[in-house]
Amino acid sequence: MTAPEDGFTPENWAARDSGTPLIGVRPRADVDLALKYLTARSEAPAQFALGAAAAYRWAMGRAARAPVTGTDARRVPDLRLLTAEVDAAVVQLEDPTTEAGVRDFTRGVHDALAWVCGYSDGRI
Repeated sequence: MTAPEDGFTPENWAARDSGTPLIGVRPRADVDLALKYLTARSEAPAQFALGAAAAYRWAMGRAARAPVTGTDARRVPDLRLLTAEVDAAVVQLEDPTTEAGVRDFTRGVHDALAWVCGYSDGRI
């Protein structure tokens, strides 16, 4: 997956032009609600939920390091950096030597960031 050169796709131009703060292509409020729901009522497996929560926190600028690569983001990561983290998660998920707990955590990161970036409609 590669982010567009300017970090925006035609689908989210309206949101960008409206002044709504975006995290990836999602309104910041939607990402915040996804995190709150996940931490309050998720029925997802523990490591998966921890990975998704770590991804949402990092995407909103609440964590200093990316959950898979450990990349240091000194601000809210842009779409390119979010996409790079999705790609890193894919590489790790395709590695057959990845342990089950790490795989579940990474799947949570992947699925959460894929939604944030607009590559999936399925919110965690």
